[in-house]
Amino acid sequence: MTQHRQDAATLAADGGSGSVARVSRLQRAAILTSIVLAMLVGAMDTTILNTTMPRIAAALGGHEWYAWTFASYMIFSTVLAPVAGRLADLFGRKRVFAVGLIVFLAGSALCGWAGSMLQLVFFRAIQGIGAGLVLPFPAIIAGDLFTIEKRGQIQALFNAMWGIAGLIAPFLGGLFLETIGWRWIFWVNIPVCLISLLFLLAYREAYRPRPSRVDGVGAALFAAGIVLVLLVTVEVPYRAPLAAAGLVLLALFFLYERRHPSPIIPMSLLKNRPIRWISLNAFLTYVALFGASSYVPMFLQHQGYSVFASGAVLLGMTAGWMLCSVPAGKWILKYGYPRLFVAGSSILAAGGALLTLLRESTGPLAVAAVMLVLGLAFGLISTVGIICSQMLAGPHEKGVSTSLQLLCRNIGTAIGVTVMGALFNGAPGPYEGFSRLFAYGAAAGVFTLLMALPLLRKSAQGHAAQAEAER
Repeated sequence: MTQHRQDAATLAADGGSGSVARVSRLQRAAILTSIVLAMLVGAMDTTILNTTMPRIAAALGGHEWYAWTFASYMIFSTVLAPVAGRLADLFGRKRVFAVGLIVFLAGSALCGWAGSMLQLVFFRAIQGIGAGLVLPFPAIIAGDLFTIEKRGQIQALFNAMWGIAGLIAPFLGGLFLETIGWRWIFWVNIPVCLISLLFLLAYREAYRPRPSRVDGVGAALFAAGIVLVLLVTVEVPYRAPLAAAGLVLLALFFLYERRHPSPIIPMSLLKNRPIRWISLNAFLTYVALFGASSYVPMFLQHQGYSVFASGAVLLGMTAGWMLCSVPAGKWILKYGYPRLFVAGSSILAAGGALLTLLRESTGPLAVAAVMLVLGLAFGLISTVGIICSQMLAGPHEKGVSTSLQLLCRNIGTAIGVTVMGALFNGAPGPYEGFSRLFAYGAAAGVFTLLMALPLLRKSAQGHAAQAEAER
């Protein structure tokens, strides 16, 4: 049987009722409410400080720690995502998700009590640990509760939460600063987390975990390696040597994992060619153009548009994401994931090309149209990637496979934003900087498409072999 037929059989089998948890509509609604609320607070905390941190730093002092309030959250939330996925496979979704919510709640409470910037950096790291344990679970739990056809719609809902968070976070942050104080930016998470935990009580797992000894050494090697690599994205001394040391630790991690009976990232998962390619595609896609969403509002603000108007254009990206997310599950079963990845990469390359057409006189509507195209690409690639990473993995590897996708996206985003930042800061003027980073995005989008094209040939070969066998 060809790889294509095996993949199709796996996808079809997973779409059957036997692999989806049997729960009532009320229970399903309660569980969905729990994971959506958790995703919302996690998304809010990645964006709300963008506009409020200058005032917080002025109140606490210690501006030298300013960047680390973001970096500590980002690094720990990124590192913990695949670890959380593996723990979910070993001990069950509900238990690990609940622990993550409690850690995030505790970190939020401590951030609100911070008396110095150094304390805030440390407490943000605790928040990041909680976020890393929480953010993979909406996709993981949705994979347990919903069929393939429904998962695209659920992913669209999740994406909408990120869009809503990006839009209302600056408004809420400013409102808290001007009324009840900056500490409530963090304390507002507490009741939301408690409500999420309350609704989580309705979750009766159909998944049966397979408890095993936790690979502590592997987790430590992986965490240290990723942290050192991600320091490249932060202004710290000796970034290149630290990144090199991180790569050495990651090499030791993979050598160690090959011999461990219960590894953090199973080698069988990395030997799975489709999953390996999907992970690479996620990394390349987010390296290429996801960082554009960080610079497009700045592009409009340089023309004199308000923070709200410049941020509102990102709704175009959210709309495009949702348009492709909703039918993605049905498209996978109808067309196969290779064609969808190539289609998504083609749209991504087109969006990158459109970015290079933006000029100083380009208004918000035209920019929103470009972001709509990019949203279509990310919605298709990301949703298909998440669904296929679950469908093509074994029953006890779905959690870590899903988290691996998120890890590749996060690292890709961090590197892409860093590259764009270097191009922007190295330019003689702001618009020259925008031109450079948009040109980089266009070139990287084309490269991502070229890397996806071989999938069409393999898919065609699979169809030809299947037709020959049926004769």
